[in-house]
Amino acid sequence: MSEAPPPAGAFEAGPLLLGVRHHGPGSARAVRAALDAAAPGVVLIEGPPEADALIPLAADPDLRPPVALLAHAVDEPGRSAFWPMAEFSPEWVAIRWAVERGVPARFIDLPATHSLAWEENTGDPEEEASEEEEAEHARVDPLAALAEAAGYDDPERWWEDAVEHRGPGRSEPFAPFAALEDAMGALRERYGDGGRPRDLVREAYMRLQIRAARKEFGDEVAVVCGAWHVPALRAKTTVTADRALLKGLPKLKADLTWVPWTHRRLSRSSGYGAGIDSPGWYAHLFSAPDRPVERWLTKVAGLLREEDRIVSSAHVIEAVRLADTLAVMRGRPLAGLTETTDAVRAVLCEGSDVPLSLVYDRLVVGDVLGEVPESAPAVPLQRDLAREQRRLRLKPEALERELELDLRKDTDAARGRLLHRLRLLGVGWGEPARSRGSTGTFRETWRLRWEPELSVRIAEAGVWGTTVLGAATAKAEADAVGARALADVTALAEQCLLAGLPDALPVVMRVLADRAALDADVSHLAQALPALVRSLRYGDVRGTDTGALADVAAALAERVFIGLPPACTTLDTDAAQEMRGHVDAVHGAVGLLAETLTGHDDLRPRWRAVLRTLSQRDTVPGLLRGRAVRLLLDDGVLEAEDVARLMGLALSPGTPPGDAAAWVEGFVGGGGGGLLLVHDERLLGLVDAWLTSVPADAFTDVLPLLRRTFSAYEPGVRRTLGELVRRGPGGGAGAVGHPATSSGFAPEPDAGRADAVLPVLHLLLGLTPEQPHSMDDDLAGVGA
Repeated sequence: MSEAPPPAGAFEAGPLLLGVRHHGPGSARAVRAALDAAAPGVVLIEGPPEADALIPLAADPDLRPPVALLAHAVDEPGRSAFWPMAEFSPEWVAIRWAVERGVPARFIDLPATHSLAWEENTGDPEEEASEEEEAEHARVDPLAALAEAAGYDDPERWWEDAVEHRGPGRSEPFAPFAALEDAMGALRERYGDGGRPRDLVREAYMRLQIRAARKEFGDEVAVVCGAWHVPALRAKTTVTADRALLKGLPKLKADLTWVPWTHRRLSRSSGYGAGIDSPGWYAHLFSAPDRPVERWLTKVAGLLREEDRIVSSAHVIEAVRLADTLAVMRGRPLAGLTETTDAVRAVLCEGSDVPLSLVYDRLVVGDVLGEVPESAPAVPLQRDLAREQRRLRLKPEALERELELDLRKDTDAARGRLLHRLRLLGVGWGEPARSRGSTGTFRETWRLRWEPELSVRIAEAGVWGTTVLGAATAKAEADAVGARALADVTALAEQCLLAGLPDALPVVMRVLADRAALDADVSHLAQALPALVRSLRYGDVRGTDTGALADVAAALAERVFIGLPPACTTLDTDAAQEMRGHVDAVHGAVGLLAETLTGHDDLRPRWRAVLRTLSQRDTVPGLLRGRAVRLLLDDGVLEAEDVARLMGLALSPGTPPGDAAAWVEGFVGGGGGGLLLVHDERLLGLVDAWLTSVPADAFTDVLPLLRRTFSAYEPGVRRTLGELVRRGPGGGAGAVGHPATSSGFAPEPDAGRADAVLPVLHLLLGLTPEQPHSMDDDLAGVGA
């Protein structure tokens, strides 16, 4: 503590009340100057008193802002609240000043045990207020009111001019606070409590705490709080009156700790009520009080250069000149964020808002993530997660990054299991993404981004266990028992395999078998089968025993084969579209299942028999009949002549145009449909002939279906189809509907032309054939 006595008058009017703007760098500098000058015996800070034991941690070098005090209900962790603090927050500056000098520091706001339980209080006067009373006591924004009184239309700009760009005077360190107290007193006299009934209770508690501190430490008490509260804390009230306001407040048990925070979460868009628009800019003003404009524009230039934009020193010099000139023209004491942004746009970004948006995102807001030491209190689950993060070298970061995992490596496999376990617990640190350059099951790609709210999710998940593995196992078992839909259970089984939860899998599989046996809805079974098959594949790459899963999958496929044809009859348009997705998914699942399961060689033939049944039943919607024909063609079960015959029947004059259009959509819709028509002009000729024969009054009905089908093709495919159709019948060899072909295509493969490329293929593959090979043999070899 400083040995110099406090200046005369610092505590003459009572406690030194330092009214601040939360997260205001100007306020933070002024608080530090006032505390240096007054040297109080105790510092009282707006915040939950239960966090007093956490104040000494501010001296730990591993506690680096931005951080936040997290309070959560012990019995209901989802009920929580944050008190964020950045390096430029006045509250953080006051805490650091106190711990560095050994001065006692305490929080004096309403305890979290009351504030967290407040909304459960049915007697809350704020909840019982009528609409007229709410309108009369509309919430007041003090900054907006003062800015309007000063002739500003932007509260942020007024605050910058009045506080941030006018540093505290060394000779009068208390003058800014006295002026702000007078202004807030006038506002409260005009607006009363400002529409904040809860503030009356908070302020009553703060007054009681100030009295207690004066009784313990004497009159040399400094209070750092929101400027709005200062007039109420200065008011003369009785202890009895203040205690009466606190009588009967609801309570619950609460725990508090420090958690990392981010600059982005300090912005108003994050939902935090006392947020700021530009935390990165304010951090810069606090850390660079001298020549802030020059330093800021230099930082911007560095960012743009990292993004390969040409920015020279001359650009920076001109941008500084422009920002200063704009400040003079606008009558501002110093160029603020508005002027520097205009200068960056005009000079460094050459008038473009695209790079300017990058500057705003990376610098004006920023992704700085604070750090909390291991000594901070934490739930056991949080500690286990921290150990896993260190073991696997997965450091939480505020900036989103992509993580590529090779599951054949032990470390990467463990990382994947951890991320999947956290997702199962509702802790969305990572989101799966599509892998680039590989489609193998041994690849996983994640997008990682740590958000402060994840600390709450971890606290909530702590009810399931003390370790990530144990909690995920318990959560999976509970979710399986409580799941309502069969697809939810199959998805859970897949998650158990991905997350490596062998103890939970038997419970999930037992529930899955029971649900599958009782569920008679074929669409549910068809929706569940693909997830089971994927689980089998994941189990293979992760070395998991999937025997029970294989039995359930085989039984599920059997029930789908039996129940699908009856379920596909007499469906309306929307139901047919949904069922088409199920048919496609089952088709792919059966192929994987036949490859994965030994002793189930009959799966493919039986599924193809189901598809034949669908393709030939008149009661099945045309969309599904066409899709069944297409899948059989792709599998090589149907020859081109058979497909042409079935298409001819579906597109015959006796078929209603709507049904025919649906058949076409089912057959050529989806991947590869356009190329199929390009390569087989007989099919294209049938579609063209049918389309030209559609009556005019029915054409408008089938047009949306056809547009939806053909608009999904690649531009090159659509162009080729257009050229083929434009030639039309009689347009020469290869015209649509003509028996001959052009462009290298023929009704049947030309084995002689194909064999001509075999010497080149042998050369490319480094093969020396000892005997002549057929085209089919070589193509099979290439495929292998």
